[in-house]
Amino acid sequence: MADAQDSKSCGGNLVWVQVPPPAFDVNSLENSKEFFCKFGCIYLRWEMYQIGICDDGKNTCAFIEDVVLKYGKKRNVKMDIQVWNSGEELCAYLETGKQLDILYLDIELFEVSGIDAGIFIRKQMENHTMQIIYISGKQSYAQQLFKVQPMDFLVKPIEEEKIEETLALALKIVGRNTKRFEFQLGKEYYYVPYGDILCFVSDGRKVRLLTTSGEKEFYGKLKNIIKELPEDFLVIHKSYVVNKQRIARYTYETVELDNGRVLTISQAQRKQVREKLLKEL
Repeated sequence: MADAQDSKSCGGNLVWVQVPPPAFDVNSLENSKEFFCKFGCIYLRWEMYQIGICDDGKNTCAFIEDVVLKYGKKRNVKMDIQVWNSGEELCAYLETGKQLDILYLDIELFEVSGIDAGIFIRKQMENHTMQIIYISGKQSYAQQLFKVQPMDFLVKPIEEEKIEETLALALKIVGRNTKRFEFQLGKEYYYVPYGDILCFVSDGRKVRLLTTSGEKEFYGKLKNIIKELPEDFLVIHKSYVVNKQRIARYTYETVELDNGRVLTISQAQRKQVREKLLKEL
């Protein structure tokens, strides 16, 4: 591959590189999770997803790994898979700064349980974008798991079809989290990844955008913004739209976001919000 003529880091794993089209070799990009090559107005994307499996049953790990690998091969999705048999090993791996996009996590682990590991990921590591799929031989964990915000819950014995379904959805969400919301403030344009957004708040003629890194205010109407948002966003009030992935606690009347902010659910939206949130548990 020819040397890049103009490259720069845009934060995280996102890199822009200008390369002469004839010299471009896509195979050399295998180890980059997200790599965009810009040829005028043509954009190519190459992704490597980081998948984790943590279960004290080696046969369970091997089965999930086999299904994930077959899924990736069948759909030409690049995946790097890590396997652990204890919560301690998983947490030690994450403490080194390495990232996972998707994690299949057993609840009934010795010493550091799956719930403990999940809380470690969300609270101590402050990672709210990792898609966690819990695994258990029991079905009685709904309330305990809400703090961890898992994407799904699989009951043993696990069916291959269920693993494929959760993997497909997790890959879709991970991809969606890299997409961005665009808004204008004065003469400047801003771009915020959907995964970083906590909520939108209508305030008269303006909309306040609350993100993991702060708050911005711009002119606009919430009803128009709602039409552009992905399905991860939930209308809980005529003045509030929240990112479901950022809800840390839920009651029939309120939601608490993972930054501690509590928002009221309007009476008109309570039934619908309850149905949508509990459906995902």
